Amino acid sequence: MLSELIKNKHVIGLKQTTRAVKNSTAKVVYIATDAESHVRIPLSQLCKELSVPVIEVPSMKEMGHALGIEVNTAAAAILL
Repeated sequence: MLSELIKNKHVIGLKQTTRAVKNSTAKVVYIATDAESHVRIPLSQLCKELSVPVIEVPSMKEMGHALGIEVNTAAAAILL
């Protein structure tokens, strides 16, 4: 699941992911299920409104580790 994110051009973090969705450059969005609801819910709703698929990742720590960064991250996206 995360292997596709790693292999493709991507952005990391809530702000960059949200910007990519709004700019129609996000192909798929990954959201950590343990992110706080005030982070998860608005991004999920935006993705739904703009028909961007969302893949849930079990934890922010797992996503950060898979992406090779030393911090946890709530969201990331594969770019077109």
